[in-house]
Amino acid sequence: MLVGIDIGGSTTDAVILDNGGVHVVTIEANDPIAAAAGALGKLVESCGLHLDRVERIAATGAGSRVLGETLLGRPVVKVNEFSAIGIGGTSLAARKKALVVSLGTGTAIVSVTGEKIEHVSGTGLGGGTLRGLSKHMLGVSTLETLEAMAARGDLSRVDLTVRDIAGGAIGDLPPGTTASNFGKVGADATADDKALAIMNMIVEVVSVLSIAAARACGQEDIVLTGKLTRIFRFMQRAKRLNFGFGRGFLIPEHADYATAIGAARAAMQ
Repeated sequence: MLVGIDIGGSTTDAVILDNGGVHVVTIEANDPIAAAAGALGKLVESCGLHLDRVERIAATGAGSRVLGETLLGRPVVKVNEFSAIGIGGTSLAARKKALVVSLGTGTAIVSVTGEKIEHVSGTGLGGGTLRGLSKHMLGVSTLETLEAMAARGDLSRVDLTVRDIAGGAIGDLPPGTTASNFGKVGADATADDKALAIMNMIVEVVSVLSIAAARACGQEDIVLTGKLTRIFRFMQRAKRLNFGFGRGFLIPEHADYATAIGAARAAMQ
């Protein structure tokens, strides 16, 4: 049995792929070795397995570089993170060709065409940005609280739109298109409005960057993966995520754990 572990900047994911099923755990720990060991231990315990059933561990993510040749006595093979992102995203989305956007502490963008996997773009905007701004501006440290606030928010008191500037559409840009994130924030903006604006800014920037990368790479499908896909789902439910740029956004099942899944599948090849 093979375990995939993704040791990220904020969380560590561990997965077991078993006859088409996916068993996953997530833990938070600052030390990457402790995080990997804790995730592995929690995973085998939750699955009712003995550690000796694990033949090897496929490790990826920024923290994987500090791991040795074994973890809790089991062999470790290291998988390039961009390869794990690409394989994980495309396999979960059942695509052989796609742009995979990994939404973690920051954002990595990987183009996959068959066996070719290439890191093509990225941004420092991501989960770390969301957590930092929410805590600094609103005193909020959980995504659940931020979402509850954002559900009551009104972007018109925070973001400047094309309508605000031009009075209507400009070319193919609809009137409601954001012209400037936080460009209209004033004294009447509530904490709920700012919560929604923080989420909206991250979603819009990552989406527009992803669309530009997809165009440059000739990709039609954009697969979103990682923990921050949660806020994309939230914005979709709120009917605030609507980009008419001829590219399709996909969020596959198990998207939160795509990189760990990709590491395991890469090690199987």
